[in-house]
Formats: sequence, structure tokens, C-alpha cells
Amino acid sequence: MSRIVYVNGEYLPEEAATISVFDRGFLFADAVYEVTSVLEARLVDNPGHLARLRRSLEALCIPMPLTEDEIEAVQRTLIERNRLQNGIVYLQVTRGAADRDFPYPKKAIPSLVMFTQARPLVDVPAARTGIKVISVPDIRWARRDIKTVGLLAQVMAKQKALEAGVHDAWFVQDRKVTEGSSNNAYIVNAAGNIVTRRLGNEILHGVTRSTVLDLSKQSNILVEERAFTLEEAYEAREAFVTSASIFVLPVVEIDGRRIGDGSPGPISRRLRALYVEAARTGENQEENATSES
Repeated sequence: MSRIVYVNGEYLPEEAATISVFDRGFLFADAVYEVTSVLEARLVDNPGHLARLRRSLEALCIPMPLTEDEIEAVQRTLIERNRLQNGIVYLQVTRGAADRDFPYPKKAIPSLVMFTQARPLVDVPAARTGIKVISVPDIRWARRDIKTVGLLAQVMAKQKALEAGVHDAWFVQDRKVTEGSSNNAYIVNAAGNIVTRRLGNEILHGVTRSTVLDLSKQSNILVEERAFTLEEAYEAREAFVTSASIFVLPVVEIDGRRIGDGSPGPISRRLRALYVEAARTGENQEENATSES
């Protein structure tokens, strides 16, 4: 049976879904997106994702195409119609269609597209074995806090990782790690503290990051929000990444250097277990509705 997608007010079979060739998301990457995980048919951290969507749109002066409640209603309808148990709901808002010109068009109507993807979230091999990453220069634009669809640098980084025979890449600027190609990056230092970049324009304000840091503090794990160098990462006791579609994944190798004993460490394993539990029960979701706005 064909997957059902949403395009500007209509629920359509995916093969019938179209947008204008003049849509600015297609022509200029003049658009933002969000990805919300679905675990056991439940939206995970969705208030935080919708708050970040609003923040990204406001930064680009794009109006919200629907209210947050209306967007969530569409998400839930797609989950139901596609019988989605585990996976993601992707949504994208563009400035709309207009004849090609660089300035913001005055009369464009925002376009909203949503679809689902089924995938395992909890029982994944990488959670048991950890992942290997390489470092790559961070060539992205300066407003990484806006979740724009302009992802070519991330695509190139993931391709380099694939060609190197590893799972992913970490962006590096001035020898300091900014974040992963599609995730936030962390290390656990010799003192047992978690170290990760503070929020700013340099990184995406991860919704999963917010929940994981809350869980860390509730577990009496100290968190240092600061930049860390590649050398610190090489010498770390543990490393891990977080995002909506992977939750918490341990990193066991960076640039061919083994991290710790080369297996997932106790802190990353604990945080993954706590996050999965919180996702199943819906805990921490209301807090994240404001923490990322």
C-alpha cells in the first residue's frame, strides 16, 4: 500500500505528491525542517520540535503555515494512516512559490510538506557496538542554530565518512568540535563530566540534547557546556552523539583512535536507557517545549 504524505492541506499517496518548480525551498533552500521520532506510535519530544520550528521560521521571517496544534494533528493523522509504530515524522516549511529572485517575495504563501519513515529506534546494532567517526572541516554557514534544509555540507561529510569506512563525521573548526554531521557531540572527560558545546549560533539547539542534559543532571552527572578540542576527544573516557532519530549513540573511535576501551561506556549506555524510558512515558516533553524556543 502506498505511503500517505501531506502537502499543503491534502493527504495524498506519495506518488501523487508534488510541489511547484518555483518553490523557494527547491530553488534557494529557503526553508526549514523538523524531525520528530515516533516510538510505539507516540510522538517523542514533539513540543520541543514545534517550538524550535517556530524559532527557525521567525529567524527567516517565514510565517507559521498552521498553528502548532494543527501541525501536531497532521502528524498524528499521518502516523495513524501509515500505521507507523517506530520511525519518524518529517516536516518541511518553505517560504513558498514565486518567480525566481533573491529577495523575499511579498505575496508568497508558505508551503508545508510532511511524511513518515518507518525505522527501528531502540533495538539497533549501533547502540550495542558504538559508532566510529572521522573529523572534517566545518564549512557550514554561521547560523547553524536555524534548522535550514541547506544540508549540502552535511551530505558531503557523511559521504566522506562512508568512503572512510566509518559511520559518521564530526565537524571541527579551529581544532574544536562543533557537532556531528546530523547530531550533537559529547565527550566524557577524565573527571567523569559530560562536555558539550554551549548553545549559540555555532550549533543546532538539539531537542534531544536538552532532554539528555536534563537526564544527566537528574542522575548527578556534571555537565560542562563548552567547546572541546579534538585532542580532548581522543583522550576522553567516553564519547557519544544525540539526535531525534538516533536518541543516544556511543562513539567508540574518532579518526582511527579508540575511545576508552573501544566499547560503549557506562554513561552513554545509561543515558540511552534513561532517554528511551522517558520517550516511552512522555517525561521531560513539556519542559522541552520552552527550553528550545
